[in-house]
Amino acid sequence: MAEPAEVVALPPPIDTLLAAAVARRFYLENRSKVEIAKEFGISRFKVARLLEAAVAHEIVRIDITVPAEVDVPLGRALTERFGLRHGVVVGLSRGQGGTADPRQTGRWLGIAAARLISEIAEEGDVLGLDGSHTADAFSEAVGRLPLCDVVQLTGVRGRDLAHDSAIAAVRRTAAAGGGRAYPLHVPFLLPDAATAALLRSQPATAEALDRFGLVTKAVVGVGAWDGPHSPVHDALSERERHTLRAAGACAEVAGQILDADGRPVATELTSRTISVDVAGLHEVTELIGVASGGRDTGAIRAALKSGLLTGLVTDATTARLLLWHDEPDGPAQDGGAQAGVATGGSVQAGSAQVGGAQAVLPEAVSVRANSGRGA
Repeated sequence: MAEPAEVVALPPPIDTLLAAAVARRFYLENRSKVEIAKEFGISRFKVARLLEAAVAHEIVRIDITVPAEVDVPLGRALTERFGLRHGVVVGLSRGQGGTADPRQTGRWLGIAAARLISEIAEEGDVLGLDGSHTADAFSEAVGRLPLCDVVQLTGVRGRDLAHDSAIAAVRRTAAAGGGRAYPLHVPFLLPDAATAALLRSQPATAEALDRFGLVTKAVVGVGAWDGPHSPVHDALSERERHTLRAAGACAEVAGQILDADGRPVATELTSRTISVDVAGLHEVTELIGVASGGRDTGAIRAALKSGLLTGLVTDATTARLLLWHDEPDGPAQDGGAQAGVATGGSVQAGSAQVGGAQAVLPEAVSVRANSGRGA
């Protein structure tokens, strides 16, 4: 005997025309439930039921067009596990291939970093940006800032010293705060120490370098020293790369090379670079690292061990890998990282209190009233 067909529960029938009219006034005309109830001579409770039914019957469809959201439990877990002040984790929608689009990851992390800085920046701050792609994404997303100057922390990695993206990022960010921009129109890495010293002495360069010690908040990229976006690796000869590998190079933060334990790797390259040094990074009150490590989180972990970072903005996949990694120095803190990972919850793109500062992703919600569909 054949099994009976499964019965699918349908929403209760409704007055389609009335539900569509109520939904149109509420969602599209921004009228209150009380106003709508008065117009149609019904109670505001019935208005609420009609709005719920309009969604259930697909008279109204609500689309959230931002493919990202802030994962508060993971962000809180990062702050507790690594002793950070700020932890912002961005969950990205997965594409048809089952993984987040890497081309969009940097953009959304830049948006998250921009919102974090917008919340913690104060008038009179001096902001620092390195020459990474992170700084470029950050500057494109940053909105209004308090009055503050902006300093470029590393020289230019490209050949166009006048129009490099790092210079444009500094200028855009300074414009957002109405402050002065201090770009560095010089290469990050020079052929020799003498040339680097000569360029450091030039008035415009010296003016920017003199402000390194005044930087109070900064946004920097964190990545592998030999990664695809490293300003160091591609500029070196094979012999120089071998020297760094032998010295244990692992991570790059604002042009500075760190080993796997977060210690600076000292080489003769230091005298050839125009960049803030490790001591200068330690002096920054709020140093926000932005990173997406994918499956390889060694560089991010090295930066966290260095004690340089006070905050981290990353994607959810990277955050989970950082938290789940079995560290030699002991497991994650009880009730902190473990609870955050186990919860696995997230909040929809909007605002969320994370690590003492509000991290916000822009929310775009499209509401369409489809009065053509029946009950």
